Amino acid sequence: MGSSSSNMNHIPNAQELMQETGFSAAHLLRLYERFEFLDRDGKGELSPDDFEAVRELALNPIGGRIIEAFFPQGQETVDFASFVRVLAHFRPNDPNRKDGAQQDQANSRTRKLKFAFQLYDQDRDGKISRNELLQVLRAMLGIQVTEEQLQSIAERAIQEADLDRDGAISFDEFKKSLEKVNIDHKMSVRFLK
Repeated sequence: MGSSSSNMNHIPNAQELMQETGFSAAHLLRLYERFEFLDRDGKGELSPDDFEAVRELALNPIGGRIIEAFFPQGQETVDFASFVRVLAHFRPNDPNRKDGAQQDQANSRTRKLKFAFQLYDQDRDGKISRNELLQVLRAMLGIQVTEEQLQSIAERAIQEADLDRDGAISFDEFKKSLEKVNIDHKMSVRFLK
């Protein structure tokens, strides 16, 4: 245990990060090791190119969009704290937690849905347009379906989710359309077991 806490001294604001994200000290140490591995130039910051070493992202059809989520608009690098905050969206929920703090954590259902919504809403206007939906469907389904089938899928998704009939999907409509989906299961990575 002593070596674990001494290694924690290398992590800036470790206690605050653990409280904010819900990661344990052991998880934070492993994430720090992973961050250092990705930080090829040793500057304490990652660029989008540094994420190329993550095989799972390279294989993911929307890996580029996931990488973009680490970098708010206009930001070219990400530090360790920002890296951990984004990864916290994928931390499984603790079903035993009853203190209300769960609602504010990055891995709450609402925050996971907002993260997913932003993967679609590329122009950041607060709506998923038909074109944005088509871009994601093309990336995910690729040559498995025809363009006509993609158009049909997008049209049907918009019709089913677009409750106010404005031709796009707002976050509230997105959230409502996924209320029966186990988003915790779909957006969780079992961290470093």
